[in-house]
Amino acid sequence: MNFRSAALLLALVSTLAGCQTNPPLQNATGVSSMDVDPSRKGPVSGVGVEGQDIVAMTDSMMRDMLAEPIFAETGKRPRVIVDSQYFVNESSQAINRNLITQRLMVNLNRAARQRMQFINRQNSSMIEQERALKRSGTTDVGTTGLTKAQLGADYRLSGKINSLDSRNTKSGLVQRYTQISFEMTDLESGEIVWSGIYEFSRAAADDVIYR
Repeated sequence: MNFRSAALLLALVSTLAGCQTNPPLQNATGVSSMDVDPSRKGPVSGVGVEGQDIVAMTDSMMRDMLAEPIFAETGKRPRVIVDSQYFVNESSQAINRNLITQRLMVNLNRAARQRMQFINRQNSSMIEQERALKRSGTTDVGTTGLTKAQLGADYRLSGKINSLDSRNTKSGLVQRYTQISFEMTDLESGEIVWSGIYEFSRAAADDVIYR
């Protein structure tokens, strides 16, 4: 074998070696992803409202609301709006309010479909657009027929998220009291026909950032 052939063979071997699948890098300082039960505290937690709190509070509020006599199974099926429009966050924590109201509405709709009617007021423009298409003849009337108007509501959910923070400047310990209140208001008389509250207090040496 002459020098040129040996050089070509060496280059070919180097190329093939480079094409081999590289073994995965072992990141000694990293942590692999994991599934976390949303009803339990996860490995990253602080003093604010977290996933397990949202699960616990919405389950608790649903049970309490269904025990209210006005929502008993009488055949009347009162019309209810459950959304975040009047659910106000006045706490020191940034939080997506829809996480609370949407879970509450979905669970109520599943559990109390025969006892309440849930009105989708947030998407009233979508509904009105489809109603206009049906009445102009652009589309047919669908399978459920036409109504004189969109459904009016009897009750609407509102609420507030409040918090009180304190910090020890020497130890760095942070403590937060969080209070989430819920109210169901009669949209004709203004009477609060149901109310509920969820509260907790937590302390930690190092708080986490909520987004």
